[in-house]
Amino acid sequence: MADITFKKLVEQEYAEFRNDVKKIFSIAVIEAYGKPDDPKEVIPDNDINLSLHNPQCEALAIYADGEKVGGAVVKIDPQTEHNWLDLLYIYPDKHGQGLGSQIWQNLERRYPRTKVWRLITPYFEKRNIHFYVNKCGFRIVEFFNKSHRDPDRPLGNNDFQNEYFIFEKTMG
Repeated sequence: MADITFKKLVEQEYAEFRNDVKKIFSIAVIEAYGKPDDPKEVIPDNDINLSLHNPQCEALAIYADGEKVGGAVVKIDPQTEHNWLDLLYIYPDKHGQGLGSQIWQNLERRYPRTKVWRLITPYFEKRNIHFYVNKCGFRIVEFFNKSHRDPDRPLGNNDFQNEYFIFEKTMG
């Protein structure tokens, strides 16, 4: 077991966080679809900034045994205690070491008043689907696609932006 710790990011660290997210999220898109015409469209800066600059969100660097291994953004609603994992990434060279499960368990402990966790994952991301359902105990509660659009999100330019699952985990 690694010693998992979190460091709250300050605004000066957001650019590095954005670059990490874009680089790591692009890997799965490239594997599934090939290189996009515009790499900026994999996850637009504006989408990341909506999380980073949301006053309900906390952006975190994640460390395992003192070494930075990834990052996360969580959106905490103290009234409803229904919280979102907006972004989570682990550096690819750290995959397959059990860190994801340890990180998730530590995030749950960090926010003990959470009643429900929610997150979004693209439909093609089998690795994420396996992780959240089989390792973390989430269930899929909705699938947005061409026939069932998300009224809260504008359409993207690519299928990988428009086809995704909502996952939910009830705590308790």
